[in-house]
Amino acid sequence: METQKYTLVDNVDALMDKIREVRRAQAKFAQFTQEQVDKIFKAAAVAANQARIPLAKMAVEETGMGVVEDKVIKNNYAAEHIYNAYKNTKTCGVIEEDKEFGTMKIAEPIGVIAAVIPTTNPTSTAIFKTLISLKTRNGIIISPHPRAKKCTIEAAKIVLEAAVKAGAPEGIIGWIDVPSLDMTNTVMREADIILATGGPGMVKAAYSSGKPALGVGAGNTPAVIDKSADILLAVNSIIHSKTFDNGMICASEQSVIVDKDIYDDVKAEFTKRGCYFLTPEETDKVRKTIIINGAVNAKIVGQPAAKIAQLSGVEVDPATKILIGEVTNDTIEEEFAHEKLSPVLAMYKSESFEDAMNKADRLIQDGGFGHTSSLYVDTVKCRDKINAFAEKMKTCRVVINTPSSHGGIGDLYNFNLTPSLTLGCGTWGGNSVSENVGVKHLMNIKTVAERRENMLWFRTPQKVYFKKGCLPVALAELKNVMDKKRVFLVTDSFLYKNGYTKCITDRLDEMDITYTVFSDVEPDPTLLSAQKGAEAMRKFEPDCIIALGGGSAMDAGKIMWVLYEHPDADFMSMAMRFIDIRKRVYTFPKMGEKAFFIAVPTSSGTGSEVTPFAVITDQESGIKYPLADYELLPNMAIIDTDLMMSAPKGLTSASGIDALTHALEAYASVMATDYTDGLALKAMKIIFEYLPRAYNDGNDVEAREKMANASTMAGMAFANAFLGVCHSMAHKLGAYHHIAHGIANALLITDVMRYNISDKPPKMGTFSQYQYPHALERYAECARFCGVQGKDDMEVFENFIQKIEELKEAIGIKKTIKDYGVDEQVFLDRLDDMTEQAFDDQCTGANPRYPLMSEIKQMYLNAYYGKQ
Repeated sequence: METQKYTLVDNVDALMDKIREVRRAQAKFAQFTQEQVDKIFKAAAVAANQARIPLAKMAVEETGMGVVEDKVIKNNYAAEHIYNAYKNTKTCGVIEEDKEFGTMKIAEPIGVIAAVIPTTNPTSTAIFKTLISLKTRNGIIISPHPRAKKCTIEAAKIVLEAAVKAGAPEGIIGWIDVPSLDMTNTVMREADIILATGGPGMVKAAYSSGKPALGVGAGNTPAVIDKSADILLAVNSIIHSKTFDNGMICASEQSVIVDKDIYDDVKAEFTKRGCYFLTPEETDKVRKTIIINGAVNAKIVGQPAAKIAQLSGVEVDPATKILIGEVTNDTIEEEFAHEKLSPVLAMYKSESFEDAMNKADRLIQDGGFGHTSSLYVDTVKCRDKINAFAEKMKTCRVVINTPSSHGGIGDLYNFNLTPSLTLGCGTWGGNSVSENVGVKHLMNIKTVAERRENMLWFRTPQKVYFKKGCLPVALAELKNVMDKKRVFLVTDSFLYKNGYTKCITDRLDEMDITYTVFSDVEPDPTLLSAQKGAEAMRKFEPDCIIALGGGSAMDAGKIMWVLYEHPDADFMSMAMRFIDIRKRVYTFPKMGEKAFFIAVPTSSGTGSEVTPFAVITDQESGIKYPLADYELLPNMAIIDTDLMMSAPKGLTSASGIDALTHALEAYASVMATDYTDGLALKAMKIIFEYLPRAYNDGNDVEAREKMANASTMAGMAFANAFLGVCHSMAHKLGAYHHIAHGIANALLITDVMRYNISDKPPKMGTFSQYQYPHALERYAECARFCGVQGKDDMEVFENFIQKIEELKEAIGIKKTIKDYGVDEQVFLDRLDDMTEQAFDDQCTGANPRYPLMSEIKQMYLNAYYGKQ
């Protein structure tokens, strides 16, 4: 972001000049139309989203607090979810009109916003505040925290430059380069309104500035676990929340209040998942460390549990997730009863539900008035308890069966709770708003948000033809049913030169359908190749596209299809990472308006014929991008075994193990459903039985047909359940070292499975239906369905791993990456880049264990050297 020079704001005079500059820009911005504003808002969101990793790295490096991978999620959330929450919101001119009652509401911008940014969330909060300012046609001046100024300013620059490029007035966003108390007070006095996020002192100063302020109160969230609660759900949700960015979100749980009847079971579950219960002596040591002179010790904020233990003179396992002190005093005199901004929890035993509510109420009044409270309870049988708890708690967010860090900020576990990184606490917390900061805040509003699961889906092509010899019958529909006139056939040079396209072109000739063939698809298709194909399509103007070949031809055909129908579609926007496919910043264009798309596989493995995925390589950077959107789903798939009979052994092996990996990852995915499970299980069973036969005898018709079915079924499974980190790593391994995709998956899958089975992983996948780590049980189900036995799940799992390794050996797959001739030094030189790109791959988010980059790196090393 060094493309533009900025005036240094390091004294009050320079700040006053900057304020005048922002005011001039805002006066112009106030005249913009909704269309202009929305274009700017989207461009800024996209730019911030694309910078999520470097900004996360900068924040951790500069502040020494938190977890890079979690800050990536925060930055992604601040761009993606905020954009989606407000992309259709009218903020210019007439925004609401009721002609029957004669009312009309008109939106006007406030003017210049002073934004105070905290050190705990220095980049995500800057993204959030600049985006909502742009959406409402306001100017904004940022006052960063002195210990986080570089990363905060970098975030502001990224948003500003994208906004200006999209048409915003220059200077609409400003910042203080050398922050100080005097400078912050000056900008708060001169602004029209203040968005204050930070410590109590700073928020109080904002409210004392004489200008309207939207601030937040302190958080001290109590989590009550009722005896009716699902203990697995409750404990793992709290761990997921409390370890997120090492506990720095203000809505994170600070105390757990557990009914006496389940206290021991809850304690055992916390211990099982990697939390540490302090002894009375250790509790005293930690007390002296976490709170000093009535305030949280800055040295523990955002630090891992083991480091806090070390500071306290307590020895724990370095992998410890949370330090838990069992205490009885629920007043301010107890250090554990404070907000701690770190993975440290207080745990109380309650005698009854009434006692639990009283304890929670005292904890809130002693430090978290108005912020967030949490309850775990049976929502079907205990509605009266939910009502009583909601009535009792003086908090503006009452979250039910929800990780409070993620639940409090909204739109992750309840989709009617506004996404925000500034959480108002109402008059209870000394704030002017009682909800998540958004567009209008005129009254205190209490929101009860119960955890909800996403509504799921199962999507396939309109028709899937299968059985040996089905191709001519399926193609007859082009003339008899659809009256198609012009077909564009996409394939690779090998299939074209060796006559494999004749089965299609001869049939088209018989039906008097005009066609042309594009055969320049590479083994790893590039964007350039797809662009050439799309150009040829535009000249030919087909009403039907047929992609014939392996995954490369089908993937390239899908991208050509998009570029043919929508020439202005932006590849990098299509490739943009998303958390939820329905909330992505970029909306895929509607497909099928010009051409009907048919996928015809010639190998059994990729499943691309029935999936919304396409993997394409950027020829300039060499990066492989897995694109995913249901608009990419073919209209028809034709699986004809006749086209697969001559596949060589190497292709049979690689594609077969790829299909097995599809099924395994779909079954373990956080998005797996009963619908996808059945397909995945059946596909696995078929592959184990028939892949060796197809490999050893390519003329075995039954084996070929069974493998074709297994590949397509596995494709349907992962089309709807998505994949996992094995595919993320395989995409990058293939891109960097030119290892066939199926082989790359084979080299990684068993190590990834071992990685996934931990029942106390540092991070678990974030998806509302995924309640607690259970990959071991899922893999054991797969194993038993495939005939593997054992005395318990772990033994079954180990036997299953052995079965997979035996299958790999039987079909000629080598043991390690090194065995495929990858130079060790070259591998190590590229390892960090490969690791980061694998972490940021679209497949990573559905993995049951959410990986840290260091863990991905270690799995790559395991796969290279053969260590497990």
